[in-house]
Amino acid sequence: MEPLRIYRKRLIPSECILLKDDVVLLCNEEYIVSRWTTLRPRKDFTHGFSVYCLKEGIKVSKFYKPDESLLYWYCDVVDYEIDVENNTCTTTDLLVDVVVYPDGSSRILDLDELATAHEKGMITDTQLYEALRRADKLVSDIYAGKFNKYRKIVETLENQNS
Repeated sequence: MEPLRIYRKRLIPSECILLKDDVVLLCNEEYIVSRWTTLRPRKDFTHGFSVYCLKEGIKVSKFYKPDESLLYWYCDVVDYEIDVENNTCTTTDLLVDVVVYPDGSSRILDLDELATAHEKGMITDTQLYEALRRADKLVSDIYAGKFNKYRKIVETLENQNS
């Protein structure tokens, strides 16, 4: 069987891209974990790992600076579409993001984009409600000190594949 292909679908800007250079390290009913490099050169980060939490509707990514130090953890609120027949996973970004910095502080991003997408009919009422619920659960986990469960998934596979 050919390796799982992961697509990243954005609403703003509208695009759907095959993450052709991502290497899938784990794939099961709960999680997909990948190692990746940036699609385009960047100065602030160059590579990382992502855990696609299929049941929770989030993607948690560990971003590395060029010097191999941690830049931050970047969490996307998403929808997943798994196509078993074609062995693909399409991740639709529902716009709300949460950044967790190395010092443990966090920041919620792009709530304005979520509102704009809904106003313009780019997402349904159901997607809006789910995005807000998933973001609330993620932020609650961060504040309650439960973010380590995501770190452990990534770091276990990272250590096995370094």
